[in-house]
Amino acid sequence: MRICVFGAGAVGGYIGAMLARAGCDVSLVARGPQLAAIQQNGLTLWRAGKSQTYAITATDSAAELGPQDFVLVTLKAHALPGVVADLRELLGPDTAVVSAVNGLPWWYFHGLESSIAERPLESVDPKGVIWKGIGPERAIGCVVYPSVEVSEPGVVRHLSDDKFSLGEPSGEKSERVRSLANAFIDAGLKAPVRPRIRDEIWVKLWGNLSFNPLSALTTATLDVLAQDEGIRAIARTMMVEAQAVGEKHGIRFAVDVDQRIAAAGSIGAHRTSMLQDLEQGRPLEIAALVESVMEVACLVEQPTPTIDFIHALLRQRIQARGL
Repeated sequence: MRICVFGAGAVGGYIGAMLARAGCDVSLVARGPQLAAIQQNGLTLWRAGKSQTYAITATDSAAELGPQDFVLVTLKAHALPGVVADLRELLGPDTAVVSAVNGLPWWYFHGLESSIAERPLESVDPKGVIWKGIGPERAIGCVVYPSVEVSEPGVVRHLSDDKFSLGEPSGEKSERVRSLANAFIDAGLKAPVRPRIRDEIWVKLWGNLSFNPLSALTTATLDVLAQDEGIRAIARTMMVEAQAVGEKHGIRFAVDVDQRIAAAGSIGAHRTSMLQDLEQGRPLEIAALVESVMEVACLVEQPTPTIDFIHALLRQRIQARGL
């Protein structure tokens, strides 16, 4: 089984190192200082207080690697349309593409029994570039739970959790998704195969939709956002609006809003990815985390006034920073 991790940052580097640790035929597509460090010194993973370095094939040219059985895409969602041509270099007739990204995925409407099925999600896939370039039939869903960071180029530090939930858009437990899950499990990861992967995508998105924008607007950490009475109320209203949208699309929420807020607050003084991106002058995941919800809300005519309001403020913050 040949597996390529496309985007070997924190999450991608963690997956790549764990697969290499288990002896899998894994390769990495990376760039910049991270690529240079991996090529020169290998990829180092700090886990449970111990470090191990793995010699893994790494390149910035996907064409060098050839067709794979699985391509795990661990880039930010807004970067995907720009790498479709490179991704295509990794595709054989039966290659599966796993979107290990936050927010509603580009393949969201594939495989649904709905009048609005089989269409690109414009907010994350403008003009259907990914849909047409890769093909939704290749897609496997993935919800990422581990907390990891790149502490220095070529070094990934695992902080907590090791679960990657997987699922076919159709909900079937196909041979390919079971095969990938087994590879993850053999590598020491948890990889449950979900018959309703969209439900889990929405539960994670619940927190990202609310706490990420609010953190970028306030610069507060998760514990502060969850405990501050006023901010918590805003986050809760955003989540209630999103739940109404999700339920109109057939989503079942396994936990309630207050449980989800408590789970976010329990993480502690964590700076969300959106706040980190803002501080470091990088593009924000506003399309995947906020605008995708607004888009699917419009399709079912469900109003989202608080989400719209926070989105407008966030847009102004982005413009003011020149991002």
